[in-house]
Amino acid sequence: MADLKLQGAQVLGSEGLACADLAIAGDLIGEGSTGRAVDLDGFLVLPGIVDLHGDGFERHLAPRRGAMKEMAEGIVATEAELAANGITTAVLAQFVSWEGGLRGPEFADQVFTAIRDTAPALVTDLRAQLRLEIHLLDLYDGLPERVTAWGVDYVVFNDHLPHDRLSQGRKPPRMVGQALKAGRNPDDHFDMMMRLHAQADKVPEALDRLCAHLHEKAVRMGSHDDATKAARDTWHRRGITIAEFPETLEAAEAARGAGDAVILGAPNVVRGGSHKGNVSALELIAMGLCDAVASDYHYPSPRRAALMLAKCGVADFATCWQLVSEGPARVLGLQDRGTLQPGKRADIVILDAETQRVAATMAAGRFSYMSGEIAARFMSL
Repeated sequence: MADLKLQGAQVLGSEGLACADLAIAGDLIGEGSTGRAVDLDGFLVLPGIVDLHGDGFERHLAPRRGAMKEMAEGIVATEAELAANGITTAVLAQFVSWEGGLRGPEFADQVFTAIRDTAPALVTDLRAQLRLEIHLLDLYDGLPERVTAWGVDYVVFNDHLPHDRLSQGRKPPRMVGQALKAGRNPDDHFDMMMRLHAQADKVPEALDRLCAHLHEKAVRMGSHDDATKAARDTWHRRGITIAEFPETLEAAEAARGAGDAVILGAPNVVRGGSHKGNVSALELIAMGLCDAVASDYHYPSPRRAALMLAKCGVADFATCWQLVSEGPARVLGLQDRGTLQPGKRADIVILDAETQRVAATMAAGRFSYMSGEIAARFMSL
């Protein structure tokens, strides 16, 4: 990519939006104003979005049941959607769950292998996250080695077993459809859930050992859907310093009190509340209990959430945009991105100032997306 000088746009700095030039020198934000000039009057130039948890890629890998033959093509299609939504770094969150099917270990192996082998040739920085259902004790012994082989450096722990129903010996709602979707006999599926539930007392000690092994391998770890202070404190004692989507104010405050990062879902912000009746992400953000906002299951939502927060006056524009750029970069330990300071990676999203839609996306100095009027301006160079 040739050096560029972006002129005339509103550029987001630490003090907010201001009309300024922005230099691109190779793959970095440059000093001064060298390079070929591009007129970006009418546009906003912002740090690229860092999405540290999203599973919206599933629709590209398996658009229909059984249609999952070309994993690499699915990863390429995922990148196109990410780029069109201003995302320059994306963590793809893949389950390894008792649910089977698209969340089973065999499918996960294909996904992680495809990400590992395909991502280096793409523009967007794609990374993998393993979401592990904690009752799968049979997988624990070999998991640290598998994580290394997959190139996964971020593991999040989940427990989606419906323990209340299982403790009464009752089948959960929608279980039959879930079983058939995974290609299992419903009775066999229920028996498996009961067996996993029955070994719940073995999970804490096994988790202690697993987390210690992953910590030795410098794997970043998070918990998911914490509901109580006690649960979050237990995860913290295991060295798990990220709380994804806490369900209650109590859990979010416990994470913040322990110095852990709190991640909230952008769809929750955009919608104004949780679809499951959990604590409102908007309220937690207004209380200062949020370090980053993630796409969760909808890639357009981080941009929309940041813009909505600023429009609603929750905080100034720079602070709101930090929740989708500098904040998540910090949580992931990526000090080379998240702001438009000289020397940082040239990760940029350009929005139409009037519509606030994504006009172009650049990752490490290379365009991953461009459309409409802005394309004409660059083509005229």
